[in-house]
Amino acid sequence: MEASNAAGAGELHGERGPLRIERVQCFPVRYPIQGQFRFFQGPGAAGGRPSVIIKITAAGGAVGWGESVPLPRWSYETLEGALAAIQQYIAPVIIGRDAFDLHGLHKAMNQEIANGATTGMPIAKAGVDLALHDLAGKALGVNVARLWGRAPGDEVLLSWTLNPKSLDDVEAYVAEGRERGFAHFNVKVAPDLEYDVAFCRAVKRLVPDGFLWADANGMYDLATAKRALPRLAAEGVPVLEQPIGINHRAGYQELRGMNILPIIVDEGVVSPADLLDLIRLACCDGVAMKPARCGGLGSAVRQLQLLEDAGMLFLGSGLTDPDLSLAASLILYGAFGLKYPAALNGPQFLRESVLAEPFKPVNGRLPVPRGPGLGVEVDEAKVQDLMEQGRRRAFTCIVS
Repeated sequence: MEASNAAGAGELHGERGPLRIERVQCFPVRYPIQGQFRFFQGPGAAGGRPSVIIKITAAGGAVGWGESVPLPRWSYETLEGALAAIQQYIAPVIIGRDAFDLHGLHKAMNQEIANGATTGMPIAKAGVDLALHDLAGKALGVNVARLWGRAPGDEVLLSWTLNPKSLDDVEAYVAEGRERGFAHFNVKVAPDLEYDVAFCRAVKRLVPDGFLWADANGMYDLATAKRALPRLAAEGVPVLEQPIGINHRAGYQELRGMNILPIIVDEGVVSPADLLDLIRLACCDGVAMKPARCGGLGSAVRQLQLLEDAGMLFLGSGLTDPDLSLAASLILYGAFGLKYPAALNGPQFLRESVLAEPFKPVNGRLPVPRGPGLGVEVDEAKVQDLMEQGRRRAFTCIVS
């Protein structure tokens, strides 16, 4: 297996004339939040879930839309940082270039905002990548999945996220998910193992046949993670995601070597090269995929191909993705035949949409967009309205 840090679906410009990028516009918004979730706490969540909606216009008027979804309590990228990165550094080096040359565009972005240990500012770059894929797909009249030589799929089964403050709330939170048509649940665990065991036991009692996926977000220490594996397995948990910190590779080797539960990685996998290292070092059994984390769809596709080649599993996850980021994830997971319920919880926690036809789960499932590009239509009036709402909420937070 070989991997490259370059992210792109390939060189498409040979299929027709070049598609020159003329304009890059950014719309910083904050989606109103509902429900309890650990990543929507603190000052970074004031005013709502941050997002930079990106509109790329090509010569002749073709348009592609993308979305960067920074989440400061999950990663270092912020709304302000992503906006500055796109406007001041990325846009100037992609304007005038061929939108079909995805490999070359990523090379230009990575030259302007260099890599550190892995891809630099991947969440910001992912939003641009989505807009480029949308633009290329629409210009060619095909769904983004066709750019990878795959069909987009039909629908994606979803998982309901549980992150209660107290065990007393578990039953009501599960009931809410069941009322909304969800049969599968993902739970946020760590650092309190005793709480986690009781939490998973309660969920499994309420939903004995559901897929119960535990995610520690790297918050166990190694000793606790070793104790957690047999105890969570005994409660019916089938996989443990990101049990310890992202750079503790020797620890991941130990945990995987226990052969108790499949060990899934997330935060520590940004580029295909990151994943290839983890596979070669026997650190994991699979990946919780997030295209928003990976610098975009091209990188995510290459990583899923590496997992297919290695016979390893992947779970479909997200960063509470709204709208365009959600559409991209659905297309990716549909195209690669995701076998497990996806933790795409944007519709669960976010109350607004900029799409002409917002995503609405039915029986715990979402349809995969099948139209050209990302297969969704943006309502620009809704974008402007959401920008204004976000400004008002931010101002209220500052002056109160």
